Amino acid sequence: MEGLVPGCIGLHDFSGQLGEQRVHFHAMRLQDSLFLWVGAAPALSSLAVAMCSPRDSVPVSTSLLGDPSDTASACLAQRLAKKTKKQVFVSYNLPNTDSSFTLLIENRIKEEMTAFPEKF
Repeated sequence: MEGLVPGCIGLHDFSGQLGEQRVHFHAMRLQDSLFLWVGAAPALSSLAVAMCSPRDSVPVSTSLLGDPSDTASACLAQRLAKKTKKQVFVSYNLPNTDSSFTLLIENRIKEEMTAFPEKF
């Protein structure tokens, strides 16, 4: 990755109006991984990690913080790990976990990744 200094952390903030909800995103690019926070207000109520495995086409994921039955963070981390081929940490802090809303979230992230690939 051009311009990435080893050990350097890259930060990128963006937001979007998704339906009635204003959603904020905070991306932290690390050397071989990505941390992504998604929410409407400052909170860290969940955290999951996912990474690609040479033995399976679906990245493995696990919940690190929060209610393990809430799979929004883990599912988003899996999809982003598959796309980026990196270890991805996701903190999804929104009450709306409806699949159509999470698809809007994912599309907004992909839009930003396309516009600013060096930030991810």
